[in-house]
Amino acid sequence: MALLKLDRVTKRFGGLVAVNEVSLEIEQGELIGIVGPNGSGKTTLYNLISGIYHPDEGRVFFEGRDITDLPPYERAHLGIARTFQISRPFGSATVRENVAVGALFGTLHGQIGVEEAMEVADRYIELVGLTPERDKPAGALTPVEKKLMEIARALAMRPKLLLMDEAMAGMHPKDIDKLVAFLRKVRDEEGIAIVAMVEHIMRAVVGMAERVMVMHQGRKMVDAPTAEALGDQRVVDIYLGRPLEEV
Repeated sequence: MALLKLDRVTKRFGGLVAVNEVSLEIEQGELIGIVGPNGSGKTTLYNLISGIYHPDEGRVFFEGRDITDLPPYERAHLGIARTFQISRPFGSATVRENVAVGALFGTLHGQIGVEEAMEVADRYIELVGLTPERDKPAGALTPVEKKLMEIARALAMRPKLLLMDEAMAGMHPKDIDKLVAFLRKVRDEEGIAIVAMVEHIMRAVVGMAERVMVMHQGRKMVDAPTAEALGDQRVVDIYLGRPLEEV
């Protein structure tokens, strides 16, 4: 049984078909990249998985359960976590308090109190390297630190599936390499399936993803192992512009 299954999901906004009959299966512990040109439907697809949008057609299944009509908070309780391209922390709360919110509203919802949530937060703050900033107001962090804090908060939810939206945008190449290595470590140790939406950072895609889905005009154009997907001539023509080794 797939961890996540999308069965021909479609989402329209008026006359615009943002996602057009996309089917996808994700297994436990997979590392997947979703790429495509601007406007290809990637963010809308993320919103369909996380529950911000509900499809006009098609169904969404998680661990065999139909979750098509569930709101985001119920999906979070089941094990779907997400980061966003633009971090919006609780600015006046500390880094520790921000991350603890994830622990309280994820798969441990209703099972732990504030004190236990703080302990969970400490673990993931340390993992992402933010322990020196633990007691700082989140609003005082740098943009990269805010992204790391958001990743820690998502991991504190103890998810089974982590959706990352442009988490590596604006990072130095060395920081990207460190984050990729960290994500692989988390996957190996905790068995989390990680889906990263990346728009133009091939270093991150090649370094992290074992499989890549390429979207174009709302449709799934390619879904294959990374080298095969990025070597597809259609992907080169529409997205990369030139062969991967030259990018």
